[in-house]
Amino acid sequence: QVWLVESGGGSVQPGGSLRISCAASGSIFSINRMGWYRQAPGKEREMVAYITSGGMANTADSVKGRFTISRDNRENTVYLQMNSLKPEDTAVYYCNYWDSRGDYWGKGTLVTVSS
Repeated sequence: QVWLVESGGGSVQPGGSLRISCAASGSIFSINRMGWYRQAPGKEREMVAYITSGGMANTADSVKGRFTISRDNRENTVYLQMNSLKPEDTAVYYCNYWDSRGDYWGKGTLVTVSS
């Protein structure tokens, strides 16, 4: 079992920045992938970014150049630095952990971008 705890969400004005974090605990496999998905009201959940335990990262086109994903393998923590935030980035952001057993999800953290 893997538990994920997100932190760092909140409200910010357009053009602002936020960093959200997710700490994984429990039975952590050495080969895994951690990342972020988001779900805006009335929309389907979409991948934002993920990074493997080996350091390979992938970022959605909609946030490329604005969002940066990173991780600390010693702390089993993944970070999402979000810059130049737009109102359309408003969503609940969910942490995801994947290994050979499948997917695990956090409860989500709300990010609101509004003036």
